[in-house]
Amino acid sequence: MRASAAGAAEQDPVALRDRAVVELLYATGIRVSELCALDVGGADFSRRVVTVFGKGGKERVVPFGVPAARALAEWIDLGRPKFVHKPAEKALFLGVRGKRLDPRAVRKIVHDAVSAVPGAIDMGPHGLRHSAATHLLEGGADLRSVQELLGHATLATTQLYTHVTVDRLKAIHDRAHPRA
Repeated sequence: MRASAAGAAEQDPVALRDRAVVELLYATGIRVSELCALDVGGADFSRRVVTVFGKGGKERVVPFGVPAARALAEWIDLGRPKFVHKPAEKALFLGVRGKRLDPRAVRKIVHDAVSAVPGAIDMGPHGLRHSAATHLLEGGADLRSVQELLGHATLATTQLYTHVTVDRLKAIHDRAHPRA
């Protein structure tokens, strides 16, 4: 997150967009296709939620935090206007040619942000989704809530994220418990 914020501090429009993309993906855990499909009106800043349409066209409302709200507002106010070539363009995230950002471009944005961090393992947008889910579970969120946030049809899909949490708990137990 700090790597993506560096260029945004200079108010470079591309850096503002890239920071908003990374922040929103991590904050919400939404799919890259859902992010690319967002329109300007899809973000409600008063409630700090985005409305996305997931697999099968299912609508869901997903909350985001203050850092994502700040990054998104800066993109909308300072960066996006520099990319709009057609005033009727509704897409929230635009490429430099003024068209809706596509999933391949988002993957590059995430890879570039992660590669700017020395020693970080390579990760794409799905890695941010996985991290968001894992961090929610580690923070005490229940499995059903995480299922709803991620838009999973079945709880079994969400349970795939729990193995990391269990492994982490085992490591903490081994390190901290006197009888481990």
